[in-house]
Amino acid sequence: MNASVVSLLPVSPAPTAAPPRIADERQALPLPTPADLRRHLPLPPALAARVHRDREAIRAILDGQDDRLLVVVGPCSLHDPQSALDYADRLAELAGRVSDRLLLVMRAYVEKPRTTVGWKGLLYDPHLDGSDDMAEGLALSRRLMLQMIERGLPVASELLQPLAAGYLDDLLAWGAIGARTSESQVHRELVSGLDLPVGFKNGTDGGVAIACDAMRSAARPHRHFGLDAQGRPARIETTGNPHTHLVLRGGHAGPNYDARSVRSAREDLLRQGIPARIMVDCSHANSGKDPLRQPAVFASLLEQRLAGDRSLRGAMLESHLLEGCQPLSAPLRYGVSITDGCLGWTATETLLQEAFQRLGGRRR
Repeated sequence: MNASVVSLLPVSPAPTAAPPRIADERQALPLPTPADLRRHLPLPPALAARVHRDREAIRAILDGQDDRLLVVVGPCSLHDPQSALDYADRLAELAGRVSDRLLLVMRAYVEKPRTTVGWKGLLYDPHLDGSDDMAEGLALSRRLMLQMIERGLPVASELLQPLAAGYLDDLLAWGAIGARTSESQVHRELVSGLDLPVGFKNGTDGGVAIACDAMRSAARPHRHFGLDAQGRPARIETTGNPHTHLVLRGGHAGPNYDARSVRSAREDLLRQGIPARIMVDCSHANSGKDPLRQPAVFASLLEQRLAGDRSLRGAMLESHLLEGCQPLSAPLRYGVSITDGCLGWTATETLLQEAFQRLGGRRR
């Protein structure tokens, strides 16, 4: 007797009229594939070796093999190539002076998450006029990052749109997953296949459970839907990323950079078998969205480090040439953020020089 079960679909009656047409309101405009853009704007072998060394240096700090402090610092978002490179020149010079106690990484954010609507970043709207010339945004973003690497800077960015990651991830020394996307399965799968250290931010509620789940997931192999370098749908297989870490950015209830909050986060990580590697985002809810409070947050992190807390491996600072922010309307002031408010360069340089000295650095 045949034990198999065969399911038969019901036979539909012959149609008597044409079925209604389902409208597709989307418009598709072709973009270059990641492979196309990488051919057009290649990463030369010498710079690829530099990116590899920068990733290894960051991994060593996260693993506790290098006792320097990792500092991801730069504009909240890039919107003007000239001011971005002006900032990069200054940061590269400062990085050389403080390199034995601080590893400075250029914050080169070209995507911005929006609660509702608004400017989504250089990658989407490079002309700042709502035209959303994404092909130019991709090219401009990649070109800028290459120019920063040429200046000797490690580059960091937030990985917001998974389809965009393949255009830029070969250039990144460090990546971030934001508070609103740490819970996303798609982003966890993405990180599991990246050959770079990535920080997961705590949830907007201020708790670290979401980020802990994300790190555990990203450390495992995955098979998931994706696109290959030629832009074709593909089954992507990943091996897992062992170099993720927690980024504390505060939450709805307030900041979480104080010693008690850091201790609680460290205990949560260790309880789940996750290495106690913590970075403090000195902006967002930790500063009450006041950029001028960032130095106080950073000072608290240093005090905790000097008191012996080695789980604190890094910090993030939002900084531009001039402090504050401005609305996206003409004329724009040079060197001022058009998204979140930032510290100015003078205050940033002073803050990092003082940290260098407090951490035992020698004047050069």
